[in-house]
This record gives sequence, structure tokens and C-alpha cells, in this order.
Amino acid sequence: MIRGSAVAGVVFGAVALLFCLAPISLITTAEAAQCGSSPAGFEAWKREFGAEAQGKGIGQAALAALMQTNYASATIGADRSQHSFSLSLEQFLAKRGATTIVARGRSLKQSQAALFASIEQRYGVPPGPLIAIWGMETGFGSQRGNQNMLSSIATLAYDCRRPEFFTEQLYAALKLIDRGTLSGSTRGSMHGEVGQTQFMPKNILAYGTGNLEVAANALSSTANFLKANGWRAGAGYQPGEPNFAAIQAWNAAGVYQKAIALMGRQIDQGGGAAASR
Repeated sequence: MIRGSAVAGVVFGAVALLFCLAPISLITTAEAAQCGSSPAGFEAWKREFGAEAQGKGIGQAALAALMQTNYASATIGADRSQHSFSLSLEQFLAKRGATTIVARGRSLKQSQAALFASIEQRYGVPPGPLIAIWGMETGFGSQRGNQNMLSSIATLAYDCRRPEFFTEQLYAALKLIDRGTLSGSTRGSMHGEVGQTQFMPKNILAYGTGNLEVAANALSSTANFLKANGWRAGAGYQPGEPNFAAIQAWNAAGVYQKAIALMGRQIDQGGGAAASR
């Protein structure tokens, strides 16, 4: 997103009136949408961003959904308080319920053996890390979030903290709405993640295989992501081993990466307490 200067308030009023009376195609901006750090500028930003997005080929259905979004204060609060990633590995495992994830994961590996065998045959990814991600992200589908996906992502694209990253995610979300894959009412987690393993829109475009609210599709999509990021069938995935880089691509937090590798190994091999090395 290119940043530009703010337009005078009286002009914003005129643009707002025009926006209400005319289709988006009649609205143009000389400068790109400017980020902000409070709700005050969000509505003006939406109008400017909508004009930019239309110029890049985003359709009317997605633009209409964008105009219905609200500033997501809860998302901003969550984005500013991600303290668990600063914990030690042992603390992180305890906080995230690793013992429960491993125990349930071993059971799921057995009860859904055919599914995991099919995924491993296609993508080369064994059950352990997939199950660990599934358990870590949503408690095996039980906690997928109840935030409006588009409002969360639009708010973060507007926010000055990481606008470039979330602008890409917003464009991806709008494309998915145009395609009918997502809608303006899709619910997800605080940063706009959706589905059983919590995919961001850009990754849905690149790696999604079907409806990600369905566990089998989400797990296949996760394996597809890992394979595309260098996963090699049969290679190890602990820190220092070849496939650990693919886990690093999934989440940037070092303690998260190590937790997934450890829990995945315990699920695949069995034995050992969840917080042991």
C-alpha cells in the first residue's frame, strides 16, 4: 500500500456522500490509502482502499463486503499482547496444553489412520506435525474463533504496525470473496485466520484444498503448505533437521516451532511426557 497525505475533512464529507449515492466505479483517488492508529480514520481509509482495490480488479461483491467492515478493536488488542511467544519452551507447552494435545493426537492418529496415510502418501508429511498444528491452532477444531474475518484483516491492513503484510492478506481475502470461497460474514480468529488449522487468506489462495472448516481439507492444505515450503518425505523435522524449515515457514515464533516439532515427534513415535525434550 502506498501512503499518501490525508484529504481535508470537507472533501471527505463530499466523497462519503458520493460513495453512498454512486457505485464504487465512480470514485477515484489521487493518492493511496493512509494507515492509522485509531478508529478515527478507518472509514475514510476504507473508501480510499476500495478505490485502489477496484483499480486492481477486485469486484463489486468483495468491495461491498469491505465497506461493511468495522474497526476491530479486539483484534488490535490481541495484536499488541502476544506474550506467550516470549515464554520458555516448557512454559509455552504448559500454557498451550501440550500433554492434552499429544494424548488426543495419538488417539486421532489411530482413529483416522486412513486419512493420515493418504495425506502422507500424497505430500510426504507424517501425521505427527499435522496433528500437533491442528491441536495447537484450534484444539482440534473446537476453537476456531468468532471474529469477523474481513473486519479483522481490514483493521490490521489499516493499522500502521504491519500494513504491508496485512494489505497482501486483505487483497487475498477480497479475491476469495469474489470467488465465493469466503464471504463478508466468514468468522475466524483475531488476525483473520480461518478453518481447522487457521489459514490466512494468502495461504488459502496458494495452498487451500477445499473447505478449510472440514478437518480433512484443512489437514491436506497444511501438508500442501509444508511440502511447498521444502518438506522432504522421510527426512527429520526436529531443529537442525531438513524439514524443520518448513515448520518455521508455518509460524515465525521460535518457541511455537520447537513445540510443534516436539509434540509431532511424540505423536509419531509415542512415549514420553509432552514437555520433555
